[in-house]
Amino acid sequence: MANLNILKRTGKRPYRRVGRGQGSSRGKQSGRGGKGQTARAGNKRRPEWRDIIKKLPKRRGYGKNRARTVNPDAPRPLAVALNRLDMFKDGMEISPKILVEQKIIRTTGGHMPNVKIIGTEITKKLTFTNVTVTAGAKAAIEKAGGTISLAVAQVIEKNAGKKKSKKAETANK
Repeated sequence: MANLNILKRTGKRPYRRVGRGQGSSRGKQSGRGGKGQTARAGNKRRPEWRDIIKKLPKRRGYGKNRARTVNPDAPRPLAVALNRLDMFKDGMEISPKILVEQKIIRTTGGHMPNVKIIGTEITKKLTFTNVTVTAGAKAAIEKAGGTISLAVAQVIEKNAGKKKSKKAETANK
């Protein structure tokens, strides 16, 4: 069994001593190559490619050069086509939980995913809850006699405690 007094520290390298004679392997030019600008102290020249990038024309508008403006952690909805939902019976309620149980979609990281219904063809009368729907899918669902209900109660609860602004009051008059 190893004792603590025997263990050696392996994580940090020792400080590099330069300019201490030819026999030290870091003598004369001290590992900086030849003479000139790169061998001097304070040699922090800007890389040429950075200047080239700065001079390139940038495209205007949102989303063109958007590396700093995009939130990569924002949850993206999973698209589910309407024609995949023909396996359900008439009048059945479709929610993300039911879609996961039927193995049409999978949970992401143990969380229930956001679902977006897409497509324009459906033959069954279905009720959709807690899903986002495209305009074409909404028209097809309503044409087949189905309904779409979001979590309206949650939206009302959020706005119930808020006071209306003066602008909103004057707009309603």
